[in-house]
Amino acid sequence: MQKDAIVDLLEDKHQDLFDFLNEHHPERWEAGPEGKWTTGQHIVHLLESAKFINTALSMPKFVLKYKYGKANRPVRDYTTVINRYQERLSTVEPGTTFGPTSPKKVPPLKDKDYLMDRLKMECKKLQYKTKKWKDTHLDTYIVPHPLMGKMPVREMIMWSAYHVQLHTETLKEKY
Repeated sequence: MQKDAIVDLLEDKHQDLFDFLNEHHPERWEAGPEGKWTTGQHIVHLLESAKFINTALSMPKFVLKYKYGKANRPVRDYTTVINRYQERLSTVEPGTTFGPTSPKKVPPLKDKDYLMDRLKMECKKLQYKTKKWKDTHLDTYIVPHPLMGKMPVREMIMWSAYHVQLHTETLKEKY
């Protein structure tokens, strides 16, 4: 997937989420299905995930290479990345959370606008950084994913768009 298509995909998936949240009943922000995250916790999780990727893209390339290495395989297409993620996700017990972005606290409703603005800003940053990175660098440098392992940056950005879609679908179905 080319950079412009990835940027458009990020924009579309985030806009779908924001459209839903603008129509979402405020009472649902702090409440969720039994034993599940609240809407606010989903947004905090997406925000933290985007911040992680943006931080990685802000690092000097030699730091990424030193910390994580370089890709040893060709980049997978969007569909393959998503299918591998779904396959890995199917091996995890339902309700299991992993990685550093599992929110513990329920953000109050008064923080909704702030968190949505922050997520919009992180999305725009990710789009900007994606455009600025050279294609060879997107395909060469890798970053860690808590379930998928190390992935080329291009795959991580594509997965990020799907990640937003997945949470949006969950919110629409269950909230």
